[in-house]
Amino acid sequence: MTSNPSEPAPSAGRAGRNLPAAIASGVVLGALVVVSLIWVKWLFGVLAGAALLIALGELIGAFASRDIRVARTPVYAGTVAAMATAYIWGSQALLVTMGAAVVAVLIWRIRRGADGYVRDASASVFLLAYIGLMGGFAMLMLAESDGPWRIVVFILLTIGNDIGGYATGVLFGRHPIAPTISPKKSWEGFAGSLVVQMAIGVAAFIWIFEAPWWQGLIMGIVLTITATAGDFAESAIKRDLGIKDMGTLLPGHGGLMDRLDSLVINAFAAWALFALFLGTG
Repeated sequence: MTSNPSEPAPSAGRAGRNLPAAIASGVVLGALVVVSLIWVKWLFGVLAGAALLIALGELIGAFASRDIRVARTPVYAGTVAAMATAYIWGSQALLVTMGAAVVAVLIWRIRRGADGYVRDASASVFLLAYIGLMGGFAMLMLAESDGPWRIVVFILLTIGNDIGGYATGVLFGRHPIAPTISPKKSWEGFAGSLVVQMAIGVAAFIWIFEAPWWQGLIMGIVLTITATAGDFAESAIKRDLGIKDMGTLLPGHGGLMDRLDSLVINAFAAWALFALFLGTG
C-alpha cells in the first residue's frame, strides 16, 4: 500500500523533523565544541567563526533568491574581524570594527549604482549585526579566564530551550504562540523550555561558577525568552523570503543557520548577564 505523500515521514514526528538525524547532527556538533574548548580555547573561536561564515553564506543565498544583493566582501570580512578583535582586544575593539564594517558596506555597495541601494545596504548591515556582532559577543565570553565554562553554560542553556520546548510541545502543545510565523511553537512548549532552562541555570551557577542560585534562575528565564525570539526571528526571515530551510547541510535540521538561530541571539544576552553577574576581565 502506498503512503499519502502529504503525510510526514514516520521519523518526522509531530514536531515536523527527522528526530534521529537531528540528534545525530547535534551530537556531532556538540562533540566538536567540547573538544575545541578542552584542547585550546581559541580553537572554539575558529570553529565558531567557520560555522558563522557558513550560516552567513546560507543567508546571503536566501536573500539573493529575492533579488537582495548583499555586499559580500565587507560582510564576510567584517564578521571575521569582529570576532577576532573581540577575542583579542575586547568590547571597544568590537565596536570600532563593527563601525568600520558598516562604513565599508555603504561604500562597497555604491559600485552597483542607486537602484536597490537602500534595500541591499540595509540587508548587508542587518547581516553584520545578526551574525558578526553576535559572534563578537560570543568571543567576548570566550576571552574571559573562565571563558570555556561560560561558553558551555551558554550552549547548555540554549540546548535546554530546544529540549524542553520540543518535549513538552510534542506531548502537550495545544496553543500556538504565533501561528502565522511558527505554528508548531506552543505556549506549552515555552513553559517546558522555561522549566528546563531555570533548572540548568541554577545548577550551573551553584556548581560551576559558585555564584548565587538566583542569578542562574534569572539567566535561565532571560535566555528562554531570547532563544524563543531567535527561533521566531529566523522563522519570520524564512517566511518573508518564501523558503522552508536555510540550507541542507545538517540532516534533520536543514541549514547550519537553522541550528544556530537561538545561539546567535542568545550570545548577546549570555554575555551581558555573565558580565553583570560574574564580571569581566
